[in-house]
Amino acid sequence: MKHIAYSLITIIISINISASDEDKRFMDIVDSEWQRSIDNNPLYASYMGDKSHNQDWPDISEKTLRLRQQETRQVLKRIQDIRTVNLSDENQLNHRLFLYNYERSVRGQYFDSHLLVFGQRGGIQLEHETAESLGFMTKQDYLDWIVRLEKLPSYIDEHIELGRTGIQRNITAPRILMERVARQIDLQLVDEPNLSPFFNVFEQIPDNIQNQDDIKKRALEVISTSVIPAYLRFKDFFMDEYLPASRTTIGVSDLPNGMEWYENLAKYHTTTELTPNEIHQIGLNEVSRIRSEMEKVIESVEWKGTFDEFLKYLRTDSRFYFETSEELLQAYLATSKEIDPKIVPLFKVLPRMPYGIRPIPAESAPDTTTAYYMRPSADGSRAGYYYVNLYMPEVRPKYEIEVLSVHEAVPGHHLQIALAMEIENIPNFRKFSGYTSYIEGWGLYSESLGYDMGLYQDPYSEFGALTYDMWRAVRLVVDTGMHYKGWSRDQAIKYFKDNAAKTEQDIVNEIDRYLIMPGQALAYKIGQLKILELKEKSKQAMEDKFDIKEFHHVILGEGSVPLDVLEEKINTYIQENQ
Repeated sequence: MKHIAYSLITIIISINISASDEDKRFMDIVDSEWQRSIDNNPLYASYMGDKSHNQDWPDISEKTLRLRQQETRQVLKRIQDIRTVNLSDENQLNHRLFLYNYERSVRGQYFDSHLLVFGQRGGIQLEHETAESLGFMTKQDYLDWIVRLEKLPSYIDEHIELGRTGIQRNITAPRILMERVARQIDLQLVDEPNLSPFFNVFEQIPDNIQNQDDIKKRALEVISTSVIPAYLRFKDFFMDEYLPASRTTIGVSDLPNGMEWYENLAKYHTTTELTPNEIHQIGLNEVSRIRSEMEKVIESVEWKGTFDEFLKYLRTDSRFYFETSEELLQAYLATSKEIDPKIVPLFKVLPRMPYGIRPIPAESAPDTTTAYYMRPSADGSRAGYYYVNLYMPEVRPKYEIEVLSVHEAVPGHHLQIALAMEIENIPNFRKFSGYTSYIEGWGLYSESLGYDMGLYQDPYSEFGALTYDMWRAVRLVVDTGMHYKGWSRDQAIKYFKDNAAKTEQDIVNEIDRYLIMPGQALAYKIGQLKILELKEKSKQAMEDKFDIKEFHHVILGEGSVPLDVLEEKINTYIQENQ
């Protein structure tokens, strides 16, 4: 017996040592890869609050890209060699997600997406907006930005070379989008450096920073001698070479390996095995369902006309719009203050990190959609921000303010992302990144919580909430339509207008967004439907034991995960609480 007991102890010790060794081996890979991601992308490093690369731009040359792709394949092999049975319970999930990320990254290497380097929703022509995501708190922060601006011409040159390579390989962006980019480049071509959008950040130097005049003088010199000439060179390339070569077609399917490319994008963004055709049908079904709900609201206000006439009424009647951008901004601020306390009954834990509201920069606002969210910095030095589009307030309806705020701020993106960043004992790749289907699925699911919070009391506000749900259902139809089924841009715009009360300005910007970000828009509705499905499943299984706070705690407890992992978590939660 003693011998047997001793043998068992020996086995247990050896297993523990083995597990510990394998955990260390795995975490060494995770940590080194996180550092590689920081070193390879100085902008991301700065965005995360790491100032060690604050004077640099990423190296986006194709030579460097191919080397990094090779490194990723090598890392994938190392991950696959990990003996998962010897990992701790926590690292079992970490390994599963890490492996998933690298497998899909390697699959994506088959497609030359890096050659689609220009887009109307940001990019090199609007690089000054990078400053929005940086923390300018010290004199050195401003000096670092100046050094970065000195190096901007080389970064622009790398974009030009990728553009030329794209032309050679017949991988270019749609011309109708590039016409927008051409207009945006002109914003950089000012006669005086103080009029450059790059100088805006230097107009707002805090009073406690010394030698402001010297800082501004140096900034003006760099903008004049480096930045503006580089953009003049970029404009010449863009107008003479890239724009004429940009394609007249719009869908990814029109590019080399385009059908397979889009199929991969659909899987990537939804974290499912759904095909584009299956997603298209889900969209059609959802459009039909939501349309029935909209008809009920129209009936409740005793509208006498048709559905199309009601949408026209919402788009054109002045009662639904503010006259000024300031009025619109104040309405967003007031709505957020109203919502903040109403989330308390729905959640066990709330984030410590606050959020603010900012206007979308004026330079990009005409080509950008209604709003977006920017996560806090990793070091906590910058709060999360909910950016709202104040351009042309006459096309920004009042009835969408509540539902939009719920999605972008709380209980939507800010709550979910800030909570994920506050989770202890998970690696950085889980804290500070995620999966579109989960993140945007949660944002869209959060819109339904507006009913629980007592929002959407006005029938037009309720119709606004349904419009936003319809908007994401329409996405499934038009994104797959344009990129996989041969739809024209005009066909997609018409389908959108026929089914949702978004204004034409927003609809056109949305359609063009789907063209430059193929597949991304699929994630919202697919993620939302999964969370709603899991909620209903939990309610039916647990009956009186169902607790909305606990359900949300489980959904949010591990941060962003693929939808199949999320479903497994909820299944375990149900089994443990029936």
